Amino acid sequence: MFEAVDIREWRGHDVVDAQGRKIGALEAVYVDTATDRPSFGTVTVGMPTRHRLVFVPLDHATVGPGYLKVTYDKKLVRDAPSIGTDGELPAGDEEAIFNHYDLAYQPGAGGERRLARR
Repeated sequence: MFEAVDIREWRGHDVVDAQGRKIGALEAVYVDTATDRPSFGTVTVGMPTRHRLVFVPLDHATVGPGYLKVTYDKKLVRDAPSIGTDGELPAGDEEAIFNHYDLAYQPGAGGERRLARR
């Protein structure tokens, strides 16, 4: 396995947890607006008629043949804050995503968003 250099190329691939359990499929990548580096991914989960997108941090993500492995447990990811498959992340919900993973949240100096979809 190797570090995901251009993680945007992995859209549609399976996302698995550290134990190799499938979580869902990578739908989109959100970058940190301060660094323009991939920060979170959205993963399609749920029943076919009730899909939703959950957020998972991409720090230390690695790729293998046809999958992206994240360092977070499947249950933790599936319980993460979510949006509808055609929804957008409201600016006010960003902090809840960071808090779910016990990550520090700091909006921009002028209060601007921390995450942007690419």
